[in-house]
Amino acid sequence: MSAKTYTEQNIDLLKSSFVKATGILASSKKAPDELLGELFGDVQTQQIYSDGKTFVDLVPKKRIRLIKEEYKLLKADPNFDLREFIGRRFVDLAQTVHKKEPFDVDPSDSVEKHIFRLWEYLERQNRVDRGSLIALPHKYIVPGGRFNEQFYWDSYFIMEGLAAQGEWKKAEDILKNAAYMIRKYGYVPTANRTYFLSRSQPPFFVMMVKLIASHKGKKVLRDYLPHLLTEYRFWMKGRRKLVETEHNAYRRVVQMSDGSLLNRYYDNKVTARPESLREDNETATASGKRTRDRLFLHLRAAAESGWDFSSRWLSDPNDLKTIHTVDIIPVDLNSLMYIMEETIADAYNSLLHPVQVRRFRKYAAKRKDAINKYLWDEEHKFYMDYNFHHQENTNVFSLAGVFPLYAGIAGEAEAASVAEMIKREFLKPGGVVTTLIDNGQQWDSPNGWAPLQLVTVEGLRRYGYDELADTIAKRWLKLNESVFKKTHRMVEKYNVMGGDGLGGGGEYVLQDGFGWTNGVYVALKHQINGR
Repeated sequence: MSAKTYTEQNIDLLKSSFVKATGILASSKKAPDELLGELFGDVQTQQIYSDGKTFVDLVPKKRIRLIKEEYKLLKADPNFDLREFIGRRFVDLAQTVHKKEPFDVDPSDSVEKHIFRLWEYLERQNRVDRGSLIALPHKYIVPGGRFNEQFYWDSYFIMEGLAAQGEWKKAEDILKNAAYMIRKYGYVPTANRTYFLSRSQPPFFVMMVKLIASHKGKKVLRDYLPHLLTEYRFWMKGRRKLVETEHNAYRRVVQMSDGSLLNRYYDNKVTARPESLREDNETATASGKRTRDRLFLHLRAAAESGWDFSSRWLSDPNDLKTIHTVDIIPVDLNSLMYIMEETIADAYNSLLHPVQVRRFRKYAAKRKDAINKYLWDEEHKFYMDYNFHHQENTNVFSLAGVFPLYAGIAGEAEAASVAEMIKREFLKPGGVVTTLIDNGQQWDSPNGWAPLQLVTVEGLRRYGYDELADTIAKRWLKLNESVFKKTHRMVEKYNVMGGDGLGGGGEYVLQDGFGWTNGVYVALKHQINGR
């Protein structure tokens, strides 16, 4: 190793350590809507940018106080141009700090080579808080398109692809950033943005830890046990307050009628999402008599689920105004919580703490029983979300129903029924479809999403349904390759039913890049080749 390289690595480590140390001490910044007040509302409601996320990601060139004062003085001018005003006083990080040369598409590249080259293009480093973007000590991979931050559950599936290609350092850096955010905030936010600090996402941190442990050994479980415990406390916060609440629910924890504890998605704020202010306000206005703050909470909680939006959260599957996310006990979330409890027990076991091992094994066993009691629908022979207000399953068939197989919760009979349902109803020409409802929401039919393909494949493999798992994997890979051949793009979501294969629906146009699609493609490709 050259002296220069050695020095550069030491400087890099020093800078990372500095971010870690100062980041813990520094108070969190406010979100753009809280900082900019009237100016923020005017920009978003007047749709100065077609995508509401554009403005919340811009960085002010001068102090916010001065910008607000200028706006107050100038906006009365009949010739005032709000877009021009914003353009002069804010800067786009993608065009400055994180500026990248246009990605050079090589038509001769295989999909996997294309992805390997994309990792560098999608890599970011941000050790200074800039606008809404929060500093992280290590490099990370962004999804791409409109998403230029380290997203929580996206990152696990990105890590799967990095690991498959031997990029373990990049994968571990992402884990270290997630651990840093747990130390700083007590949980992993949706992404490292100030406007995401009121919510998390499906808790895949435990799967990140397990992935790195598969490469480096059980010491990794011990090293990250404090972080696992901190995140667990975040999701279970308030369990001692449940008896004082309506429906025995507080934040993200719910006590069921038999006394068992399960979790739900939630958000710590009850305002319109800053990045979707116009859309949320329009939904609230159209909803008529519904209480706005309650509606905003349901919308935000659905955003925490990662499935924003889906018929899973709607009373009327064709009407977003009927969203009621926080009334629902989700199958996927509780399956991941079970994995977390089992993994914490494993970590304690490696530390020879038998009391704590028994404690978390007991938590896991109780959760497993509760999942099979409340989330297994005996009539339909499938795992479904549960409306604890009405004390009944939601009757929405979705790929969340595969998570109990992924987590090892299902019995053999339940797994057989789920596998049969997947084969009969969910399996399509391009992989597995997200739900059986076509309503224009992006987490519904006809869309298929990379993370759910991997979860389904690995859940089926766990119970010996290798032939079905291989069929799903091969159809998904073929769809990815077909779209790539025509467009030279890896996209966020796909139409698994037919057509041009490009997914649609939702609040924004189809994004390309794309982090978790890349990761899952490589992971599944290596699985199939290995078999």
